[in-house]
Amino acid sequence: MKSVKVLVVDDSAFMRKLIADLLSEDERIQVIGTARNGEEGLRKIKELNPDAVTMDVEMPVLNGLEALKIIMKTMPVPVVMLSSTTKEGTENTFTAMEYGAVDFIAKPSGPISLDLHKIKTELTDKVVQASKANMKGLVNFSGSGKKLPDFTGVIVK
Repeated sequence: MKSVKVLVVDDSAFMRKLIADLLSEDERIQVIGTARNGEEGLRKIKELNPDAVTMDVEMPVLNGLEALKIIMKTMPVPVVMLSSTTKEGTENTFTAMEYGAVDFIAKPSGPISLDLHKIKTELTDKVVQASKANMKGLVNFSGSGKKLPDFTGVIVK
């Protein structure tokens, strides 16, 4: 079985290293790069062509939600969003799913999660599952920003 190539996008160098290390411990996953904000993440996606991306929501320069919109419009790739567990984080979850994220993980203790190891299995499993998503069937519905499956060929009565 070929390993899932993953790009880790987070503004915290500590979190990038921790996420990359946790993912790399799983033999199904190969971390092929990291990026410190959404803008750098976009460049690395074009350059590295990952099978899946983990992306923090809150980042400088270009935040995760804005980067996600661009990714889904220009180079759809499965994205698992990570965010701190706050009321705003809950709202961001729904926004991220609306923009096309495949899944979402709440960081257990905020932006710098020293206990991220607690969600290692959830993180690795979600990344592997996300990599299997068929992103080629996405359709952009006129300006709404929402991405929905392409139901071409489905007969509606």
